[in-house]
Amino acid sequence: MRQLYFECYSGISGDMAVAALLDAGADKDVLLSVLDTIPVEGFRVEISRVNKNGIDACDFNVILDKEYDNHDHDMAYLHGHKHNHGKEECCHNEDTHFNHSHVKGEHQEEHQGEYQKEHQEKHQEEHRGLKQIYHIIDETKMSEGARKIAKNMFRILGEAEAKAHGTDLEHVHFHEVGAIDSIVDIISFAVCLDNIGVGGVIVPYLCEGQGTVRCQHGILPIPVPAVANIVSSYGINIHTTNIQGELVTPTGASIVASTVTSTELPEKYKIEKIGLGAGKRNYECPGILRAIIINDEDTDSGKDRIYKLETDIDDCTGEMLGFAMEKLYAAGAKEVHFLPIYMKKNRPSYELVVICSEKDIHTMEDIVFTHTTTIGIRRVLMERTVLERKEGICSTPYGEIETKEVVLPDGSKRAYPEYESVARLSRTTGVPVIELMKFCDNNK
Repeated sequence: MRQLYFECYSGISGDMAVAALLDAGADKDVLLSVLDTIPVEGFRVEISRVNKNGIDACDFNVILDKEYDNHDHDMAYLHGHKHNHGKEECCHNEDTHFNHSHVKGEHQEEHQGEYQKEHQEKHQEEHRGLKQIYHIIDETKMSEGARKIAKNMFRILGEAEAKAHGTDLEHVHFHEVGAIDSIVDIISFAVCLDNIGVGGVIVPYLCEGQGTVRCQHGILPIPVPAVANIVSSYGINIHTTNIQGELVTPTGASIVASTVTSTELPEKYKIEKIGLGAGKRNYECPGILRAIIINDEDTDSGKDRIYKLETDIDDCTGEMLGFAMEKLYAAGAKEVHFLPIYMKKNRPSYELVVICSEKDIHTMEDIVFTHTTTIGIRRVLMERTVLERKEGICSTPYGEIETKEVVLPDGSKRAYPEYESVARLSRTTGVPVIELMKFCDNNK
């Protein structure tokens, strides 16, 4: 199993994650070709090497034209500013892209006032709804896998913003994460993750800082509401550090929520590649996200691993459940079944269980969420023992029947007729299924 392990000791943001994946082997040319097709103007990207606390790392930089620049890099505005009460606070906003010197004294306060007015006026035009962002993603030429990842990230962000503002997905408008640079970050991450082609993403926990941050809604405590809502809704482990500043951005939180498949590393694994992505801030800790491509196939050879997805449903019709099962099998589920259960208030209900491979997890979950009324799915990694199987043919006076042949632990073999093959022959010849199966029994 080839997996991606994000080591988030310095938090996580969109640009850090993109840079880490590029450093870990994502194809830069593929990314740049996709970015050329994004139907928005006013940006360019730079991919370079930088030194963070003595460590060489990759830097992914979205540079905005002057008329689009949201000044998230403006340290005088974000850090060391003074409130009406004269109290200094350390603030940090969504992913930053430049390093400018601090503005001191009276010039600092004058600069802040001018910037705040410009910032508010410009963002009135920059707010985007989820439909607008989905349209941008749909118009961008990328793989369907990358498109699905990008949309899922924005859906998660939309849900978090809607909860924070007491509205719904249809009416929520994004602020910082609806700006051009954040759209580029999210699409870039989706393209790079899809390009690397891992079977799972491991994130044990996120390290977050303390203090406050100035954003579109004013000065807010860290973690900001969007981040707090995401980690709460998706059960993400978070560790608060003593660092004064925002280490986890909303984009970074949505990356983890939309991709994580495990919080635990395998007992043994081999490291294939290490990628280091640089952040744009200088905190007490190095602003670096480490992405490690690991592989435990050689250390656990012979183990067959699958995932069990399950959810309890008490408000879904039999027709809906039956159709969901049909869609799951068509998408590659290894097994789908329902178990009768009783839920709260003694309601007769069903537990839907899906067995699938790791690469199909997100596809299966999308189908379950789309075609049933559930709002949550449990996921369990399981190991299984599978007998060796081969395809065979059973000859009968009426025609051939396809069989599956298994090899037992002692080396002996056993053949079973494939039902669909028997049924087809029965329909053609009129011979009952039970009679045709007897011929296969004699051929065991």
